[in-house]
Amino acid sequence: MPAVPPQPGPPPVPPAAAPAPLARRTAFAEGAERLRTAATTEPGRLRIIGALLALLVVAFGAVTAWQTSERAAAADDVLHRSQPLSSGAADIYRSLADANTAASSGFLAGGQESADSRTRYEKDIQNAASGLVTAAANATPGSPSEATIAKLNGLLPEYKGLIERARTYNRQGYPVGGAYLRYANEKMQKEMLPAAEDLYTKENQRLDADYGDATPYPWVAIALGVLALAALGWAQHRTYRRTNRVLNHGLVAATAATAVVLLWLVVGHAVARSGLDGSYQHGIRSLNYLHDARIASLKARGNENLSLVARGAETVTVDGKQYDAYYYDFDKDMTALGKGLSQAEKLADDQTGTRPVKAAEGNMAVWKKRHTSARTEDENGNYQQALDKVIGAEGATGECFDSVDDNLRRAIDHEQAEFKQAAVDGRDAMTGLPVGAAVLAVLGAAGAVAGIGRRLSEYR
Repeated sequence: MPAVPPQPGPPPVPPAAAPAPLARRTAFAEGAERLRTAATTEPGRLRIIGALLALLVVAFGAVTAWQTSERAAAADDVLHRSQPLSSGAADIYRSLADANTAASSGFLAGGQESADSRTRYEKDIQNAASGLVTAAANATPGSPSEATIAKLNGLLPEYKGLIERARTYNRQGYPVGGAYLRYANEKMQKEMLPAAEDLYTKENQRLDADYGDATPYPWVAIALGVLALAALGWAQHRTYRRTNRVLNHGLVAATAATAVVLLWLVVGHAVARSGLDGSYQHGIRSLNYLHDARIASLKARGNENLSLVARGAETVTVDGKQYDAYYYDFDKDMTALGKGLSQAEKLADDQTGTRPVKAAEGNMAVWKKRHTSARTEDENGNYQQALDKVIGAEGATGECFDSVDDNLRRAIDHEQAEFKQAAVDGRDAMTGLPVGAAVLAVLGAAGAVAGIGRRLSEYR
C-alpha cells in the first residue's frame, strides 16, 4: 500500500505575552498617598498638625533671627564704620581747605610768617594725609572711592611743592611767589577739593545705604509670627472642641514662646528704628549742615586772603559785569555759610547744640562788616590798611573766622555725641534678639510637639 503522507497538525500556539511591569511610583507620590491615608484617622491628623505647628514656629524663629541679625549688623556698621568714615571724609576736606587758608595767610604776612600759621598748615597737611590712609584702608578694592583716594594722594605732594616754592620766592621778595600761590590755590580749588567732596559724597551714600539696611520693618518675620500664633490658636480651639479641655500645656507653652518672640521683635525693632531715626534726623543731618558750613567758612577765608594776594589779577564776568574773582567767590561762600548755620540751628534740639550755632551766626555778621571795610580800603588803593583789617592783630576778619570755626567745631562735637548716643541706643535695642528668638522658637516647637503628643497618647 502506498504510504499515507503525514497530516499537518494544528498551528503552534504563540506564548502568552508577559504582563507589562507596573510603573514605579515616585517617592513624592508614595509620601502623598501615605499622608492622605494618615489624614483619614484622628491620630494621623494630629501627627500632621504637630509637624506643621513645629515647622511654622521654627521657621518664624529662623526668619526672625536672620532679619534681626542683618539689621543689627547694619546698625553696627552705621555706628562703627560708615559714619566715622563719612566724618573722616569731611575732615579730609576741612584739613585741605584749612591748609590752603593757612598758606595764604602766611603768604600775606610776607617774610614774617608766624610760627602758628606754619604749624597750622603743617598740621592740616598731616591730618589730611592721615585721613587718606584711613580711608584707603577701608575702601573697597576697585571702587570709585579707592580711585578718588589715590588721586588725592598723588595731588597732595604736588600742592605742597607749589606752596613751598611760593614761600621761597615770597621770602626773597620775588613777585612770582604770588603766581605760585595762585597756581597752588587753583589746584586745590579745582582738583583737590572737588575730589575730597566726591569722597565725602560717596561715604555719605554708604552711610545712607547702611541706614537703609538697618531700619526697614522685618515684615516677613512679623507675618510668620502672626501666622504661627493663629495656627496655634486654631489647634488649641480644635483640641477644646474634641476634648472639652480648656488648656493643653504644650500648646500653651508654644503659644507663649511665640508671643514673646513676636512682641520682642515688634517692640525691639520699633525702639531700634526710633533710635536710628533720631540719630539720623538730629545727628547726621545736623552734622552734614555743620560740615558744609565749616567748609564754606574755610573757603571764604581762603578767598578773602587770595583777593589781597592777587590784587585784582583774577577776574570773573557775570551777567556782563566784571568782578574780582576771589571777592565774588567770597560772597558765595558766605551765603553758603549762612544757609548751613540756619539749617543747623533749626535741627538743634537743645540749648547745648543751639548756642554755638547762634554764636557762629553772630561771628559771621561781624566778619561780613569787617570784610566790607577791608574791601573798601583795598578798592581805594589802601593795600596796607586792607591787609591790617584782614590779618591784623586786633579787629581783623581773621578773629571772626577763628571764632566761627571754633563755634562750629563745638557744635559738631555736640552733634557727634548725640548721634553716637542715639545710634548706640538703637543698636542695643536689638541686642540678644536673634539668639533669643532662635532659642524660644526651638522651645515653642518642642512645646507644640509635646502638646500634640499628649493627645496622641490617648489613642494608645
